[in-house]
Amino acid sequence: MRVAVIGAGIVGVTTAFELAADGHEVVVYERRGSVAAETSFANAGVLAPGYVMPSAAPGMPLKLMLQLFRREGALTLDGLGVWGQLPWLWRWWRACRPGVHATNRAAMLRLARLSQERLATLTRSLRLDYEHSRGYTVLLRSERELKRARPGLKLLAELGVPFELLDAERARQVEPGLNPETALRAAVHLPQDGVGNCRQFAQQLKTEAAQRGADFRFGVEVERIGAGGSPTVLACGREERFDAVVLCSGAASVPLLHSLRLKLPLAPVWGYAVTAPLRQLEAYPDLGPRSAIFDERFRVTVSRLGQRVRVAGSSEIGGRADRYDERALRTLYRVLEDWFPGAFVATQAQRWKGARPSLPDGPPVLGTSGLPGVWLNLGHGASGWALACGSARVLAEQVAGRAAPLDMTALGLERLR
Repeated sequence: MRVAVIGAGIVGVTTAFELAADGHEVVVYERRGSVAAETSFANAGVLAPGYVMPSAAPGMPLKLMLQLFRREGALTLDGLGVWGQLPWLWRWWRACRPGVHATNRAAMLRLARLSQERLATLTRSLRLDYEHSRGYTVLLRSERELKRARPGLKLLAELGVPFELLDAERARQVEPGLNPETALRAAVHLPQDGVGNCRQFAQQLKTEAAQRGADFRFGVEVERIGAGGSPTVLACGREERFDAVVLCSGAASVPLLHSLRLKLPLAPVWGYAVTAPLRQLEAYPDLGPRSAIFDERFRVTVSRLGQRVRVAGSSEIGGRADRYDERALRTLYRVLEDWFPGAFVATQAQRWKGARPSLPDGPPVLGTSGLPGVWLNLGHGASGWALACGSARVLAEQVAGRAAPLDMTALGLERLR
């Protein structure tokens, strides 16, 4: 089959590789000049299937309101742009019900575990060499946070996800660079999870896809997708016909969906990151994290990527690319200084803001759009890197007319209608 893939972020690159590896003739359209140039550019790098979960969760609406009053925290509303997202927020609020959240979290966890397995297979079989390390530690500052974490730990145990509940002393042995002055009640350590450089992986997998015949067309923005007997792609004034078209273009997919008369509640939820070199001091060999830690209170991740540290978090609804929320950035710096004071070279810090295309209930949408030959691989939110390899494999199986390799409950388009 001749297949077009729209978008070359981590989801688009993995999809292009899987389709090319299956023997399809693949053309990839990307509006930027390289792969992983937008949402995938500076993400936290976390690969932790056990902690992939929807932002729509019990207690989150109240937490959002409290944060609005305090003007601090991981989930914020941009006052100027939020009005256009009210329908999305309504659906998000409804998805925070316990039963809906449990269904969606289980679906995301199944997909994340498949993705982890596929990522390991590709890394090993293709001999990919990108920055990555094992271990993911969730830090719980208080007894209250530990109590709130227990239902999630029960689910991890039921699903067979390896983890350890650590006391503060043991947590500091796992991550010896943690500041002994910062209060710590307990930690959840996931030894098989970890962190990896998403952009490096995407660049290397793009090379592998190209060697299998995938044609990457950079600096090309798709203007319209046509549906009929077989779909068409209009770009740079030229229309081409394909046997299948797969949309992996994140928030940029919205106008293309409109051209197909498809409505999908896909919205950009903005995330922030700060990346800086780690200090190199012989007297303090454990500056910074060994792998990755997650601060449960502020919902912020601190990751080690080679000799750099990246602190990432926040979920800003209704924001814009050109307007930075300084409070969100201060929260990132606060968490970094709380746990690893003086670990990074502040004068060389680079900040980033990126749109994470999200569906209100949490899981992505995978599979047919309902139109002949048009497929969807969209809405991964903050979990794109953790879900990409599994999503791509699922999509490739479906395009080939084979059964998906996992239960697709809560992952199809029909749930959003």
